[in-house]
Amino acid sequence: MRILSSVALHLRAPLWIGVCALSFTPVLPAAGQELSELSLPPNGMNQKAEISQWVGLVKVTITYHSPNVHGVAGRDRTGHIWGELVKYGMFDDGFGPSKAAPWRAGANETTTISFSHTVKIGGKDVPAGTYGLFLEIEPAGPWTWIMSTQTGWGAYQYDSKYDVVRVTASPEPAPYTEFLTYGFDERRIDSAVAFLQWEKQRAAFTINVPDSLQLYVDQMRKDLLGWPGFDYQNWQTAAQFCADNKINLEEALVWADKAISEPFRNAAQGREDFSTLRTKAAVLRAMGRDADADLVMDKAVGMSDAPVMGVHQYATSLITAGKKEQALAMFKLNRQRHPEDMFVTYVGLARGYAAIGDTQNAIANWEIAIKNIPDNQKPNLPTYEQALKALREKGR
Repeated sequence: MRILSSVALHLRAPLWIGVCALSFTPVLPAAGQELSELSLPPNGMNQKAEISQWVGLVKVTITYHSPNVHGVAGRDRTGHIWGELVKYGMFDDGFGPSKAAPWRAGANETTTISFSHTVKIGGKDVPAGTYGLFLEIEPAGPWTWIMSTQTGWGAYQYDSKYDVVRVTASPEPAPYTEFLTYGFDERRIDSAVAFLQWEKQRAAFTINVPDSLQLYVDQMRKDLLGWPGFDYQNWQTAAQFCADNKINLEEALVWADKAISEPFRNAAQGREDFSTLRTKAAVLRAMGRDADADLVMDKAVGMSDAPVMGVHQYATSLITAGKKEQALAMFKLNRQRHPEDMFVTYVGLARGYAAIGDTQNAIANWEIAIKNIPDNQKPNLPTYEQALKALREKGR
């Protein structure tokens, strides 16, 4: 709290029924007139609070002072918060230049909300930065959240010309909450719902990050220019992310090639193996270049390090893509290459034969696989047995 010693008069702002109080110290000699700051308890004992939430790569922070229903004196104000303690509409609090101000959505200094990146609220872009957060409440009809480039003490200097966005909200009944509290619900990679909850009311607004995945791509691009770029696996991870999300595919193909060849000439080695080739194929497939992807995967499967599970997963993806005969051929190759594996390879053959409608061979391979099931797969035994049962019933 600031102590302003150059004020000519000892002033005290209205208590606003206990939500906040603004006070100045008595006048001091002219020689001591200067702005100073002391660490004192907050006005009205309304403790300062802060909550942050990440929406993908976007950090959202709300900073506020939190009054409680019972106030400093302990008087129960339940039922007297909305419309009394917090006035309806735009009101003149009798202090400061603003004659029509909304509620500061908290106590003491202006409640603020900060965004690390541009977001959308109410369909409007809100650039990265810190904004005053206000709330205009009404006895009937929607309430209105207001974000303003103005911050300061309360809403005493509020001016609508600084509004960045106004978005309506329908107040909702809520469990009793003693202290005014902000929080975030429905948290996703591209959106979150911020809410204020106090006494028995709640009001919320949605924060959208429509380019959430692109923000990750942009950050990866920056990261790869630095130390992470000396590790081929980071180039592969970035390319795979783009393939999985079908985004930034042209550049992702470059990244995939860098993972295979050297990402930094004469400084870091790439690696051509089953894993990196499979990532390149995934990018090509996401681009609709299936024939090129198949050629890359043929090379990957031919690598000496091609793992039994990797080939199995690739063959399974071919079934999903409707390439059943090609999938079965891949399962057969996996079995031929890995005769020591008595479970995964037989599961693959069972699925491959089932996909082309060869029920008897599918049953025979499921029986071998289940007979040789390893301990780490035993929790999945009921699923495998159900698949076998379904095939037996089909073959009757």
